[in-house]
Amino acid sequence: MTQITGTPDTAALQTLLDALPRDLLAGRRVLVTGAARGLGLAFAQCIARAGGRVVLADILGDLLQTEVQALRTAGADAHAVVADLGDPASVTACAEAAVQALGGLDGLVNNAAITNSGGRDAHALEVDTWDRVMDVNVRGTWLMSRACHAALKASGQGAIVNLASDTALWGAPNLLAYAASKGAVISMTHSLAREWGADGITVNAVAPGLTLVEATEYVPKARHEKYLEGRAIPREQQAADVCGPVLFALSGLSRFVTGQLLPVNGGFVMH
Repeated sequence: MTQITGTPDTAALQTLLDALPRDLLAGRRVLVTGAARGLGLAFAQCIARAGGRVVLADILGDLLQTEVQALRTAGADAHAVVADLGDPASVTACAEAAVQALGGLDGLVNNAAITNSGGRDAHALEVDTWDRVMDVNVRGTWLMSRACHAALKASGQGAIVNLASDTALWGAPNLLAYAASKGAVISMTHSLAREWGADGITVNAVAPGLTLVEATEYVPKARHEKYLEGRAIPREQQAADVCGPVLFALSGLSRFVTGQLLPVNGGFVMH
């Protein structure tokens, strides 16, 4: 299998970090899952630079500690919690630790996900793989949202941002479990927005396209080229491209926006 050749653009992320208003998320307390690398780490870095206080959660403990220390060195109020979103007890413990570390919670970014169904068609996909993807991507998102609900309600300005994917919108082949899980996340976003709007909690979803981060290194060259050819903006998608919509959904600028899905893919899918 020929892999993609693009690389993450750290300069683009740094440009965004330098341009962020330092008070956009002033004092807001946010938990980001899947934050040891890739999109989750970029979200956490942007939240911190925009004045937020952040807990980074991930199953990759050593890498997580390294990144949190880097944020602290840069002056951020950042904390690490090792968690497995596929384990209900770990989800609950993670939420409790985040609330304790920050003294409450104003935002949750449900970013943690696995994509290990890549490259296998519906016949070759193993049941165990399907179950693991659903446990982390769907059940983990639900359980983390539920575990954080009380703290977000107490905030009076709670915001949940769920990471979906445009694979759920265009029928990506050989990604059945992943695409189905992200379709479920979109539906969950709508339902939770209805249920929790009266609690002062907004719930929105962002659906990135193929983004150049560590998790997309397995993507076949043919699919990579399909994305480039189909985008209205004909360039690679970087983590920096997804951060702005996530920050908007966490901020006071979006308090009357809920239950919405924003595809962020350079126009590959127009929703």
